[in-house]
Amino acid sequence: MGADAVFRVEGLRKSFGRNEVLGGISLDLFAGEVTVLMGANGAGKSTLVKIVSGVYERGAGSMHLAGKAFDPQTPAEAIRAGVVTVHQNINDGVVADLDVATNLTLDRLSGKGAAMLFKPRNVRAEARAVADRMGLALDFKARVADLALADRQMVAIARAMAHRPKVLILDEPTSSLSSAEAERLFALIDRLRKQGVAILYISHRMSDIRRLADRIVSMRDGLISGVFDKLPLDYEGAVNAMLGRKIRLDRVVARSPARAVFTAEDLRIGQGSKPISMTLGTGEVVAVTGLVGVGKTALAETLFGVRRPLAGTMHMDGKPYAPASAREAIAAGVFLVAKDRAASGIVGDFNIERNISLPFLKRMSGFGVMKKRSERAVARRQIDELGIVCRSEKDELSALSGGNQQKVMVARWMSQASRLFILDEPFQGVDISARRDIAAKLRASADGRATLIFVTEIDEALETADRILVMSEHTIVGEHRNADINLDRLLAEVAGGPLHSAA
Repeated sequence: MGADAVFRVEGLRKSFGRNEVLGGISLDLFAGEVTVLMGANGAGKSTLVKIVSGVYERGAGSMHLAGKAFDPQTPAEAIRAGVVTVHQNINDGVVADLDVATNLTLDRLSGKGAAMLFKPRNVRAEARAVADRMGLALDFKARVADLALADRQMVAIARAMAHRPKVLILDEPTSSLSSAEAERLFALIDRLRKQGVAILYISHRMSDIRRLADRIVSMRDGLISGVFDKLPLDYEGAVNAMLGRKIRLDRVVARSPARAVFTAEDLRIGQGSKPISMTLGTGEVVAVTGLVGVGKTALAETLFGVRRPLAGTMHMDGKPYAPASAREAIAAGVFLVAKDRAASGIVGDFNIERNISLPFLKRMSGFGVMKKRSERAVARRQIDELGIVCRSEKDELSALSGGNQQKVMVARWMSQASRLFILDEPFQGVDISARRDIAAKLRASADGRATLIFVTEIDEALETADRILVMSEHTIVGEHRNADINLDRLLAEVAGGPLHSAA
């Protein structure tokens, strides 16, 4: 074991019945380094983490921590030994109804010396010591449930670091954070790296990976498919190793629209915000990017008739468009894939076929009787075109992976012709493979409609859109054709800072 090798996994195997999930994983983590672990849904990442953190027993192989055998039978054993995991679901790492100070000292309160600690003054002093070691400024009296998502994330990590771990595992920690909130997390990770903590960071977000990774490890089908540790890191190689097929990371070839489909003039969607004017043309894919909270979802819902604009006018194909409801929007040919799958009408107990046809049951019925053959044919076509992984269209949606559930939601609204197709964060919570499948289908089917995609990740905009609009404070502050983009300028617009001059 090398001088800085803190944690070593050798030949780790795990099966559930006849299904081998891990086929012999070997992995090293080093002090003061961030190792990024990439893998598509089903690659075995979660199983690996659960074995390392004491949730599952290993089937075969060995693990060593600081040169000593490591074989935790429970999460508590793993934590005591110095391996701490912060799971993707933030609420798994905090107790929402308790205040910050109690959360940061919760594990001490249940251990030896708890009687001495259990005084409000002592609890706050101990919590302050934990926060100070991490450079965090927190309101120790605040109830965790009342904190912003990013602050809850910081509390979860701070609570984990109170154990002074040798190894910290972070599972998709920025999946629900804005760019500004993520940067706070990155600064904290930089601090932990300098303190010598070995960090395993699980993510598919290329912006995270470029910002943090010292090494990249790719997983596929329960095996390590690539290790990338030579500078400059080979990001494209890591993605290709993860997917097992050649994937290009460069941008699309931007197309020009044939003619205008949708126009908005002096549209205002927020109190005190500046007006929005835009034109969307047939055949083009336009991405709207910006930080969380700048009004992207508000704009999407305004175009879909879920909320009314404060001022301004809209036109579809040259005719006034002012939907008072989603039903009116759909009748006008405007469809929306909502940000939240639950909010977009997903029904876990319904099968794929019925989930796709749900908004269009009337169109698929004759004299009140459902045309089952038509419904089945539409579902099968969408399954094939979007590459939805399932046994058949009769599978219940709850049985699918998150990425395939998202594909079904996209398939629902692509199953019928639209004039304006709106997607709010369509790639959220899906792996790179599913993201590229969805993006490719959106571009391939773009003729005959305008497509508007709202994304927080700039990489997703660059890989999908012909044109990129930047939102800040509920208005459009920048527009870029996706060819030779001045990224400094685009990023400055996203951040809301002064614009750089064009290169």
